[in-house]
Amino acid sequence: MPERTRFGCLATMIGSLPHTDPEAACRLVLRYLRAVPAWPQLPARTVKENMYAQFSEGFPGVVVQNSRMYIDRSRDIDGGLERLYAAHAENETSGYGISRDYAAGLHAMLASRADQTVAIKGQVTGPISWGLAVADGAQWAIYDDTLAEAIARHLRLKALWQYRELNRVSHNVIIFVDEPYLTSLGSAFVALAPQKVKDLLEETLGGIAGLKGIHCCGNTDWSLILGLPIDILSFDAYNYSGALKAYADDVRSFVGKGGAVAWGIVPNEEENLAKETVASLKDRLEEAIAPFAKENVTFRKLVDQSLITPSCGLASLSPAAAEQALAQLAELSDRVRRQYLA
Repeated sequence: MPERTRFGCLATMIGSLPHTDPEAACRLVLRYLRAVPAWPQLPARTVKENMYAQFSEGFPGVVVQNSRMYIDRSRDIDGGLERLYAAHAENETSGYGISRDYAAGLHAMLASRADQTVAIKGQVTGPISWGLAVADGAQWAIYDDTLAEAIARHLRLKALWQYRELNRVSHNVIIFVDEPYLTSLGSAFVALAPQKVKDLLEETLGGIAGLKGIHCCGNTDWSLILGLPIDILSFDAYNYSGALKAYADDVRSFVGKGGAVAWGIVPNEEENLAKETVASLKDRLEEAIAPFAKENVTFRKLVDQSLITPSCGLASLSPAAAEQALAQLAELSDRVRRQYLA
């Protein structure tokens, strides 16, 4: 894994903001997350910007109708699949971009002054979660083997297109694969074999030429995730830091090989945000990191190979609360860096 994972507890965000003006949202991000900005998803602007619809353009037979997504089997799905597979074979992304209608924040970030940064972050919804958000008749699309493979390849091309666009702004590109439904692995809702989950995720991750991360905002099988070809593990450390302790050896091995952890330590619920201070969040972050420190993976090394983020997206907050979260995040990063890495 590359030295570029030595982020030194710099701050970034998971993706979404409550704003509707993409330029204003990008100005806010660049104000507080100067080192590692992330382009903002803006689901309040249009339903096309929710994390599932946002990456639907170009998928064979998909229909986005209000908040519902489904496969229309009356459409030319076979022809669409042939075109998808041909594009996948050639890494041809021209038909799999993300338009301004679906990601105004991305296009605003590409047009902004984000070229003086340490890195720039993007995101794509992962194949498990995306496949569990798209109906295929009476089941979810992920349970049709042909569609599942197509979903992973489609999202791979989306990630590759995004990487190429962001790479024009920064030489260091980070793309997180966002997988909220990994919290349901092994349940009746996500009845997928671990090997299938692994294969689909590896397919999508293969489209990311820069630094690769996976974000899951709950508890999951972290050993499976840490066994994937990723550079960054991103999780909700505010609510679930204890759950990761059971995988302490896996985490230490991951960090020892150069991997980074993105600690989601700033809450994205207004009630919790209102009762926290930068000092209390610093205490929580130190408590979250401490159990993973050993002689071969010291506390300082863990801090050095860390990012800090909100626990998940901020779209559910008011604009004022979202700005408060970003301000706390930036100040927390400065305090931790001054104490441990100066």
